Amino acid sequence: MVAPAAFVEELAAARIGETFNQYAEGERAQVRCERLVAYLERQAGAELMLVGEAPGYRGARVSGIPFTSERQLTGAGPGEASATIVHRVLRELGVEDEVLLWNLVPTHPHHPGEPSSNRRPTRQEIAAARPFLEALAGSGAGSELVLGVGRLAQRELGGPYIRHPSHGGAAEFRATLLACLS
Repeated sequence: MVAPAAFVEELAAARIGETFNQYAEGERAQVRCERLVAYLERQAGAELMLVGEAPGYRGARVSGIPFTSERQLTGAGPGEASATIVHRVLRELGVEDEVLLWNLVPTHPHHPGEPSSNRRPTRQEIAAARPFLEALAGSGAGSELVLGVGRLAQRELGGPYIRHPSHGGAAEFRATLLACLS
């Protein structure tokens, strides 16, 4: 098992292309690091790893935890639709405690000068972030089954396509995830 504190320390020191490293930058970077360490410790026995594209500007960029908004953690701050859907579906399927959520690129890709935006990570950013994904996937957390959520993650990881829950994809996300778990 990868040591969560050392993993997060390495992530906080990483420079992944032109992305915003929410674990190193910003006034709440230390809080995000602490949250991620606690999350990785809590999910250490996860049998399934769901991997998205990258943190959204209202999700993990603020909260520090993939597919999770600040509002879900504290009841205040920005909410994020995909995060809400993912956690709701995992609870409905009874697997929330058995899933490690992660991203191909764990830091936030945004348009230059527009921190409140999302953009697709570049191939170089995906390649630079791959060691973090591999460390988690090979650690016992999520190593039983690693599934990409969305077209980019599926293309990078192979395996079945699980519809991303954004932009009207909630029902299909649930159905395709359920099919993969059956």
